[in-house]
Amino acid sequence: MKIAFIGCGNMGGAIARGLVGKGVLAGKDIVCCDHNKEKLARLKEFNKDIDITLSSREAADGADIIVLSVKPWCVEASLAEIRDLIDTGRQDLVSIAADVSFDTLKGYLQNTDATLFRVIPNTAIEVGSSMTFVSECNSTPERTARIVQLFDALGHAMLIEEEKMAAGTALASCGIAYAMRYIRAAMEGGIELGFRAADARDIVLNTVKGATDLLIASGEQPEDAIDKVTTPGGITIKGLNEMEKEGFSHAVIAGLKASR
Repeated sequence: MKIAFIGCGNMGGAIARGLVGKGVLAGKDIVCCDHNKEKLARLKEFNKDIDITLSSREAADGADIIVLSVKPWCVEASLAEIRDLIDTGRQDLVSIAADVSFDTLKGYLQNTDATLFRVIPNTAIEVGSSMTFVSECNSTPERTARIVQLFDALGHAMLIEEEKMAAGTALASCGIAYAMRYIRAAMEGGIELGFRAADARDIVLNTVKGATDLLIASGEQPEDAIDKVTTPGGITIKGLNEMEKEGFSHAVIAGLKASR
């Protein structure tokens, strides 16, 4: 299987490195195109077998999957360069441009029958821990399964309807930054409590990881797990109530809604 990346910025480059780094694909199975020679050089330094080119037509020709990983405002121009090369019966086109709909993509392609996928990962994809959303258009179950499996190897991929893409972006793509903001706040609290910055970081990161691992392993709802550590009159419930008094849950929900 050959994958072509049209655009190798933060996300495109992260996906390419993730696929190779996790052993999903060999470097020789990936071709990367970008107008920025420095970005291409960094990918080549990461793995010398990754093919690089300045030509999107050269990258797309012969690929089984074409990943369009350019900024949303560059999608139309990028597709105009390669649309006459795309074999809709064989090639899958994957767009990671958050706000570009299937209808818009079909208009840019001048083709309503192309097999299209919209994929929204988050930046943890480079280390194989992304929460990634996939939507399909004009696909078969087999082709859809191939794309979902590809991104599932880099964390966890979920097939959803296109209408839920904006909500998914807020919850997972923007959401990773919100989780990091909690980590930063907890670190600052740890420093105020007397820990050195490096130790506070280590404590908070491992605590968040433990909470996540516990919920995944047990299948419990967060509130059920919380109940196990909130004894009557204890310090945990006092801390939680104080956070809620300051608007913790409301702030998180409001932030997610604002991100749609």
